[in-house]
Amino acid sequence: MKIKEAAIFLNTTPKTLRFYEEKGLIYPRKDKSNQYRTYSHEDLYRISTILSLREIGMSIPAIKSLLDNPTLSDKQYLDIQRSALFEQWIEMRDMIETVDKMLLQDDMKDIEPIRQLTNHLKKLKEIRRSWTDRWNFDNQAANYDNNIKKDGHVFNIHDGYDQALAKVVDMVQISSGKTVIDIGIGTGNLGSRFLSVGARVIGVDQSTLMLQKCKEKYPQIETRKGHFLALPLLDQSADAIVSSYALHHLTDEDKLFALEEMLRVIKPGGQICIADLMFHDNYHRKKVISSYLRNGNKLAVESIEDEYFADKSRILAWLTERGLFVKAMQFNDILGLIYIKVN
Repeated sequence: MKIKEAAIFLNTTPKTLRFYEEKGLIYPRKDKSNQYRTYSHEDLYRISTILSLREIGMSIPAIKSLLDNPTLSDKQYLDIQRSALFEQWIEMRDMIETVDKMLLQDDMKDIEPIRQLTNHLKKLKEIRRSWTDRWNFDNQAANYDNNIKKDGHVFNIHDGYDQALAKVVDMVQISSGKTVIDIGIGTGNLGSRFLSVGARVIGVDQSTLMLQKCKEKYPQIETRKGHFLALPLLDQSADAIVSSYALHHLTDEDKLFALEEMLRVIKPGGQICIADLMFHDNYHRKKVISSYLRNGNKLAVESIEDEYFADKSRILAWLTERGLFVKAMQFNDILGLIYIKVN
């Protein structure tokens, strides 16, 4: 399509398309003789995604970073749009719930409860919008499976990896036709284990290339771009939620917000099972770190301090306060499991 045709097709203007080109967001082919722009099928999907992201308020630099790979497929562009729209929808839902709570206040002249509600809403928005992948999992996707070393290291975070994944499958008894969500699915090593029972598996990950690798390995898995704090799923749409080696990328505070998101998505009677890097409590953490220091294992200490290994006691307290049935176990000093049965 020529520029005017593309603008009409996408319900925008030629000026807008030129602006996106100037900003390095799109790369239409140009005729060598007259410099007329021609927009391909892939260009139209990319522009459609840009327009959608702009509609929900995303900045040009943020979009440029998000669409950094110019070879994204049509489905990947649509997946990015879906992820962004779910974040916007979740934000709108939070705003409505905040207004509802304000309306329930007996004394509307008392500003303090209202101030607390609005501050909480602001905090939720900031947490979701500030989340970034500082580990650059797109770069790890190609060799991720080869880098899962289960022995032979001075400090091995994957010690007990197979045992933990097998235990998740053992704990989450799921039947054919049920929906299992794997958050932080990576290349599909956990979620794929539920395919043999006939479950519908949806893998959520913030890394486009991890999702691509997962799809190559397991075409039956439905992949969606998203993350713990804004799951691209409707309320009460999952029979089970699982996750492995992903939650430790969130701060302790963000972990609780992630659990809130899981409880939003899980159906009544559903199950949640998380295998991840965690300590029993802060005392246990200090004890393990002290042991590594005594043995001169600085690599272990640096690895622990570079991540957010969970305080299991804090998570369990948060869950039991909400009346949820919880089981927990520890495979070794740094790897544990939490199982939740939703009422």
